[in-house]
Amino acid sequence: MSIARNEGPGWQRASVRSMAVLLPVAAVALLVTSKWAMIDSSAGQLGSADVEWLVVACLAAFMTWVCSATAQQGAVVERLPPGLLLAAQFAASAANHVLPAGVGGNAVNLRFLVRRGLSPTRSVAALAVRACAAVIGRVALLLAVLVLFPGALHLHRVTGGGPGVPDHPLVIAGVAVAIVAGGVVLIRCARRLRDRLRDFLASVVRDVRVLHGNRARVAALWGGSLAFPAMHAAVLVSVVRAVHAPVPVSGVVVAYLFASTAAGWLPTPAGLGSLDAALGLALVTAGASAVAATSAVLGYRLVTAWLPLVPGVLVLAVLVRRRQL
Repeated sequence: MSIARNEGPGWQRASVRSMAVLLPVAAVALLVTSKWAMIDSSAGQLGSADVEWLVVACLAAFMTWVCSATAQQGAVVERLPPGLLLAAQFAASAANHVLPAGVGGNAVNLRFLVRRGLSPTRSVAALAVRACAAVIGRVALLLAVLVLFPGALHLHRVTGGGPGVPDHPLVIAGVAVAIVAGGVVLIRCARRLRDRLRDFLASVVRDVRVLHGNRARVAALWGGSLAFPAMHAAVLVSVVRAVHAPVPVSGVVVAYLFASTAAGWLPTPAGLGSLDAALGLALVTAGASAVAATSAVLGYRLVTAWLPLVPGVLVLAVLVRRRQL
């Protein structure tokens, strides 16, 4: 009986985390089932996309890993080997598609930094500094593009206010469920980590002071953090051009930054389900049809997730085999 009592709270926490991860995916799976004909049409449209624009999208996707490596170097005072650092970011992106909320990628980067001689505490602090810079950079870009292009998104297109535009209740419901699930996980994590954060935050503050005394590291940290979402937006712009969706570049950029910022709070692997729903919804508000938006999301996933997945896993295996991780 005592064993059951001890395991009860842990089982309940695991159940809550599992539900928070699965609910957004389940909502999108329901949407996919109900809209299969539209998705089939979207896949056909992607199949006839311009190859030149897809090549540009692939180049922009490669640059996302370069930006990630640059930001990671900027979060560490010690010089990291550039080639291995880039390979670690490529491997981390593959690991992110397995575990939720960036856990896989952070685990790869943590192991990489420890192998480079940093203590576990300093390695975690470096990841925290990079994560904070990434959040600040993404939100700053979003606010900047909203100021520059205030009319890029038209919410009436998904609320039924526009003529001839269908409602999207399942998408809206999926995003709402995902936000609630993410909030539950964040609240529980905050409660558990509240007492453990004090010493860790003190370590982070010390590292930030040292880093910001080095101009090269400051430029790498903030430059990489700002360029990373910009390159992802460039991927989406290229895919939208490839499928001939009549959406201006400003609308696509705003749509990506808005959707990725919202999905970043949700604990699904690589934003699976949450990012797809938010991105499709944002593209519709930017002027794309439902078919064109779905086609763009499929193309974005193809370039950033599906095509690099197997090579990323192979690179991860090689790094582990050579004891670089």
